[in-house]
Amino acid sequence: MGIPSIGEDQALQRAEILDWLEGAISVSRSTTALLQQAADTIRTKLPTYNWVGFYMLDPADSTMLVLGPFAGAATPHTRIPVTEGICGAAVAQGETVVVDDVSSDPRYLSCSIETKSEIVVPIRAQGTIIGEIDIDSHTVAAFAAEDTVFVERCAVILGGYFEAAAVSK
Repeated sequence: MGIPSIGEDQALQRAEILDWLEGAISVSRSTTALLQQAADTIRTKLPTYNWVGFYMLDPADSTMLVLGPFAGAATPHTRIPVTEGICGAAVAQGETVVVDDVSSDPRYLSCSIETKSEIVVPIRAQGTIIGEIDIDSHTVAAFAAEDTVFVERCAVILGGYFEAAAVSK
């Protein structure tokens, strides 16, 4: 048995994160703490994920995304209209948006000169988008199909958490 390749290692890390997240949602009593742990865990275990954060739709204004827990450098974009940026596009389109080179996408709202690529995945509860996972990388074209599947699975797990939390209120 040899040393796992980088691709195998990342696949293992993604699987471990999904297992951890499945367990964490069953015991978490704090949404903020859960999202912070998720952001920290994903960023720490996947080294090309340089910024991981959650934007949630403002309950008082569903046209505005509000920055929630994140891991990485601070961003000036704490509120983003759903009509702006890659984050806004993911909500407006209702689907995952992957940008291989943010410098070539006019929608990109510059958070860091180091960011080269981005993936944004909507989080749904009861079929409605309530927020999103936003991940930036300092590497061009950092997000392959496996990353899309992984982040979309994280969004589904978290959506289930939000659904269960709404039912228990």
